[in-house]
Amino acid sequence: MGKFFLSAPGEGFPPNGRTFAQEIAAALNRASVESAVHVKTVAGWTGANERTVKNWFAGTYGPNGEHLLILARHCDQVLDAMIVMMGRRELLVGHRVADIERRVRELADALGALNAD
Repeated sequence: MGKFFLSAPGEGFPPNGRTFAQEIAAALNRASVESAVHVKTVAGWTGANERTVKNWFAGTYGPNGEHLLILARHCDQVLDAMIVMMGRRELLVGHRVADIERRVRELADALGALNAD
């Protein structure tokens, strides 16, 4: 059984009724599909042991403290899940714009490198 959080009447937390650990697991699994983020990668980022990280991916337990912050720093899907769980969806737009700007810069650099050859 995961931790559920107290919220205002009529509002569940996390919003869809899943536990915090399940929300983070869903985000990690999306990252695994979209960005090839796997257990060893997450363990390397956070310094957590692989068994712990496997529990995060399974939704058995969720990361906390420094591990959660490090995950959000490295994994956009986890950051997005945290923003949604905090009820701050409006922040997703700014986060996504920054990501698009970063990708455009990377593309421009790659095109510049091709043209230089």
